[in-house]
This record gives sequence, structure tokens and C-alpha cells, in this order.
Amino acid sequence: MNYVIVGTAGHIDHGKTVLVEALTGIKTDRLKEEQERGISIELGFASFKMPDGTKVGVVDVPGHERFIRQMLAGVAGIDLVLLIIAGDESVMPQTREHLDIIDLLQIKNGIIVITKTDLVDEDWLELVKEEVKETVTKTVLSDASIIPVSAKSGQGIDELKEMMYKKITQTSPKESNGRMRLPIDRFFSVMGFGTVVTGTLWNGELRVGDQVEIMPEGIISRVRNIQIHGDNVEAAVAGQRVAVNLANIETEQLHRGQVLAEPGLLKPSYRMDVQLKLLDRLNKSLKQRARIRLHLGTSEIFARVNLFDREELKPGDTCFCQLMLEEALVASRLDRFVIRTYSPMYTIGGGLIIDPVADKHKRYKKEILDELATKLKGSPAELVLQLLQLKGTTVDHKTIANEISIDPEQLRAELNQLEKDNLITSVSYEGANYVISTKVVENLSNNITEFLSKYHEEFPLRLGMPKEELRSRMFSNWEVKQYNALISLLNARRLVKVSNNDLAKSDFEIGLTQEQQTAVSGVETALEKELFSPPSWQDIVKELALKEAQAQEILNYMMLKGMVEKINDELIFSRTAVHKAKELVTGFVTEHKSITLGEARDLLGSSRKYVLPLLEYFDQTKFTKRIQDKRILY
Repeated sequence: MNYVIVGTAGHIDHGKTVLVEALTGIKTDRLKEEQERGISIELGFASFKMPDGTKVGVVDVPGHERFIRQMLAGVAGIDLVLLIIAGDESVMPQTREHLDIIDLLQIKNGIIVITKTDLVDEDWLELVKEEVKETVTKTVLSDASIIPVSAKSGQGIDELKEMMYKKITQTSPKESNGRMRLPIDRFFSVMGFGTVVTGTLWNGELRVGDQVEIMPEGIISRVRNIQIHGDNVEAAVAGQRVAVNLANIETEQLHRGQVLAEPGLLKPSYRMDVQLKLLDRLNKSLKQRARIRLHLGTSEIFARVNLFDREELKPGDTCFCQLMLEEALVASRLDRFVIRTYSPMYTIGGGLIIDPVADKHKRYKKEILDELATKLKGSPAELVLQLLQLKGTTVDHKTIANEISIDPEQLRAELNQLEKDNLITSVSYEGANYVISTKVVENLSNNITEFLSKYHEEFPLRLGMPKEELRSRMFSNWEVKQYNALISLLNARRLVKVSNNDLAKSDFEIGLTQEQQTAVSGVETALEKELFSPPSWQDIVKELALKEAQAQEILNYMMLKGMVEKINDELIFSRTAVHKAKELVTGFVTEHKSITLGEARDLLGSSRKYVLPLLEYFDQTKFTKRIQDKRILY
């Protein structure tokens, strides 16, 4: 790895800040109050280089119980943790709570550092080591190396650096492809530059000039400048500690707990499905709907716990539940979190985010528990299929990658294999790539075909049902692009037929019954008697004794076939009449340059009642153009 974040943890006054200074040469107590009181209140940061050039950022976190929130903000996103225990005091209350947090966040890469060894003798140090080993048993640090040091004399510092280097070389790099996320832990204004936010880049890559979104508020900004350990850079990658200068943002818009992310990556939520574990050293259970403090990334908010399959969660037990948040929050699948009691405040448990934007669920439902189990431990292919089945829509690639937290390249490989296995179907629409469950396509195709069959029976003289009418009746909960992508797929597969904005069964053809053919012929005869002085549509309907709905269908059919043209609500002209009128008007205007209403009336041998609406129709259809009381060809 080229960049590593190391975090400290441990009880107040156990020497974390002094140790960081011994490792880096930097004093992280930056606030006057911290220096006066001799304890860390806010997060402190320092850096140094390993022999191979690896840059190490060190996050010095507060140890006092009152400042556990800052500790949680600092420990989020680290690669290696140093659990620091003073040799003269051994394991203390915040030592245990910090260890609980390390265990709940599953920070397995760690070193236990016993400080202030210059204040104790060898026998006492051995007793401390034994207590430490007993304390970390059954935690992620059970096999961690224990290194005694003295920051004052320098004893053990080189050995600690060697062990850190060994651990760092064993650390896997963070995901750097796409999905950029940076939880904000500090923000401030710099004279001449503007607003700066800092944090550890959890995922992806961030570049100068990138557009970013501050969540959960959804504030859009642009990256003006990036610094890493004080140096200006063009880009930062996952795992780096960065300071980001944002354009057009005021500090009043910011707070710790926000996340800087790729636009559209995260969705604010008030419900999250989780797997929750309660610490086994507690002396009481967690009751249904208990109010707790949720710590996720750099955020802390209040929430209530909705247990799905029990009335209380006992110490040491794990279950599926939903956190009902009192403020909007953003997260990704498999993010780790910690919960603390509302009052008095102490850590009681933590776990994994399963669904960061969850629906409301009924309790004691086996299918919900099974669904959550798949979301938690399912393979990428299982997660894709589950997501498509649950949504029941076409889903674009970006949404899938975001919701199941998968690298876009890996997702493409999974989708290709699923399509080969005929489990999903792909479709491209307006530059976006969508997929849908093959089973869902089959069901929807059958439902649409059945729906269109009934429509064709009711309206046999129409090309089909308007697309928007079908969407409003069957797909009202779909986004327009999702729906259009589905129709595009069904049309390509000849499962439906699209004509302009109408949908029909693939084998549907308009066919007149004998009764309808008689009606059509009757309309034609009525209109042909006096080409330019036709009877009104209502008179035709009355003469042919047509019912209103039947008459409308006949008219729609004849207009569709181009047999008639509707001049206005009252007048219908035959195709022959309209074409003949155009020929006569064209000839007249060609000879006389223009035509008036009176001239047109004489030319067509009709009255103003018919000729004026016809000329206005010609104007509307851009055959003629009116200039004062004359008309010319358009």
C-alpha cells in the first residue's frame, strides 16, 4: 500500500498523543484548551513515511468518555489501530470501551502498545501484559502483538515502527474504482481559499474539478483544491487522509457526520435494516423500540430499534432489526456502525448495515428475515437477482452497483454471466444500460398481452392503447425511463407492437366487421354527395343511426386511415374533398398570387359556413398562410 491510516485508541492520559509525537515528530494537541488541560478533545492528525516510502497518516483520538463521539469519528476508516494502554495504570474503563468499538467495527489489523514503561518495573509490566491478554481474548485483537514502549526514553519505538511496517504491508488497499465517499470529520474556512473539509477517503478517487454532493442534504459543489499531508495534489485515492477545498460552500452549511460523495451515489434515509449484536459483557437486554445513539462514520444521531423477531435482544445475541432514525442519514450496504445508550452514554453494541434505504416491515415475518439473510451474506449474483426481483422493474447498472455495494467492473462480469444463464435480460435506452429479471419480463409480458387483448376487444378500430394510458394503469410506480426501457425491450422482442405512441399486441391488425364496414361506407357516401358542403358529423351520425361510442370509433378509424379529415368539432371533409380543394386553391394562387375568402367560396361553389373553416384548417396545417384578408401558399 502507498497510503495507510493509523488510528490510536485507549483510555484518557495513557499517552496516545505523546506516542504519536514520538512516531511522527508532530504534536497533535492543536487547541489551546487541549494544551492547557493536557487531554485531547478533538481529533488530531499527523503523518510520517515508512522506509519504503509508504505514507502513514495517524489519527490521534480522544480517550475521555465525554469525547467518545470524536473517538468514533476518528476510528472510522482506519487501516491499522494502535490500542494504547499505560503501563502504570493497565486496563481502564475507556480501554474496554475503545476495545469494544474496535471489535464491533471489525478492525482486525492492530497492535497493542503498552506505554510509560519507564514508570514501572519488569514484574509489574508482566502483570499488565497478562491482564491485557485476558482483556483482548475473544476480540479481533486476541492475536495482536503487544509492544512495550516509552515515548520519553524512546525505548521500543523502533520495534513498534517495525511491527507497524509489517502490519501495513499485510493491509489490503481500499477500493479505488468508483463510488467515491468521504465522511467529513472537520471543516473550516481558510482566508483566500474558502471552505475546507477533511476526512479519510473511504472509497473511490477524488480529483480537482470533480462535482461532488454533500449528503444527506444533497448540496452540490465542486472540488477546487486537494491537499494530502499539506501537499497540493490533483487527485486522492481511497485510504488517504485528505483536505478538500470546496467551491460555493459556506461553513454554516456543514456539520460533522455529512458525507462528501459522487453525485447520485447515496440516498438519505430514515430507516435502515441492520444486523445488530449486543455486547456480551452487558448486564441488561435491549428492549423493543429502545432509543439509542447511532454512530456511523463520523455521524451521531438518535434512533429507535425495531426488533423483527423478538421483544428484547439479550447480551451477546445477534439479530436482524431496523433502526428508525430521527434525522436523515446516508450509508452503504455492509457499512459498520456502533450504538450507545441514550443516557447515561456507553457503548452497547454494533453491527452491519444491510439495507441503507429500507422499507417499513411487519414484525415476525419469516420472509423478511430470509430476505435480510440473503442481503447480508448472498453472493453478488444472488444479490443482483434479489434486487431485481424485489424491485420488479428495469434497473440501471449504476443503481445496482450503489445498492448492493459492488465495483462496476465486477458488476458487469456478474451481469454478463447472469444473462448467459438467461436469468436476467438487458436493454439499452437513451444511453443508459438497464437489466430486468427474466422471470419478471415473462410475467409482465403476459400481463400486458392480456391487458391489450381486452383493450383490442373494446376498441378494435384503434391502433392500440396509448403508451401513457398503459403506464398509468399498470406501471404508475415506475419511473418514465424504466417504463420506456421495458417497452423498448418488448418491442425489440416482438412481444408488443409500437406505433407512434400506441401499443398493441404483436399480432394485432385492425379489421372491420360487416356492420362497421357498412357504417364506414355510409359516412363516405354522405360526405361525397356535396364535396364542399358536407353534412355535419352529428347529422351523419343521426342519419346512420349510430350510437355515440360506435360513431367515435368509426371516425377515429377513418381519420387513422386517412379517409377523412376533421376540420373542426362539427365539420368532417372527405379525403377527396380536401385534396380537390387543395388542387383548386393551388391553381388559383399560382395564377393570381393570392386568394380571398370570397374567391375561395366562388372557386369551390360553397358557402362561407364551409369555406372559412376549411381555409382556417389549411392555415393550421401550414398549407396556406393568411396575410390580412388574403391567403398565399405556405
